[in-house]
Amino acid sequence: MTETRADAPPALRALVRPALVGLAVLVVVAAHAIAAYGADNLRLAPGLSFRDDSSASFPIAGEHLDDAAVGEGRATIAFFGTAHCWNTNREAERLVALYPKYRDRVRFVIVDVEHPSDDQRALIAQHYHGAIPTVVVLAPDGKVLYSRAGETGGTRGDTTRLDQLLGDASAK
Repeated sequence: MTETRADAPPALRALVRPALVGLAVLVVVAAHAIAAYGADNLRLAPGLSFRDDSSASFPIAGEHLDDAAVGEGRATIAFFGTAHCWNTNREAERLVALYPKYRDRVRFVIVDVEHPSDDQRALIAQHYHGAIPTVVVLAPDGKVLYSRAGETGGTRGDTTRLDQLLGDASAK
């Protein structure tokens, strides 16, 4: 933080220090609020295969991938997958393609079923039934709107169905 000069008028010193403390608190609160909206900065992991199960990395990289919050006034998409699955990679590609369009309206929860966070274990127990990829879309009140294993598109890159699901969920 910037210190006020000792020879600054006392009235100025009295205003500057609380303002700087208030700004610091605001930054911390804003950072927490951003994190509360699920996974962020989603992108595909490098070196993914879309034709075979040779990819060793989980297909989605980003920040706050350990988040498990759903509902709380926002539609949520929960994506369950794992490495070594080209179907998961193809569905991850669709999800990441739509992320920029919906990131301000939909909470993204990304679950690597082989390496879940402690918070995500309850989501796995409730929504994951053993097949990958699994996509679950929840309304802002937490009601399940869509839950299905398998890809949402018939061809690679087809985001039509997933786009419709996210649009419908975020409009509720």
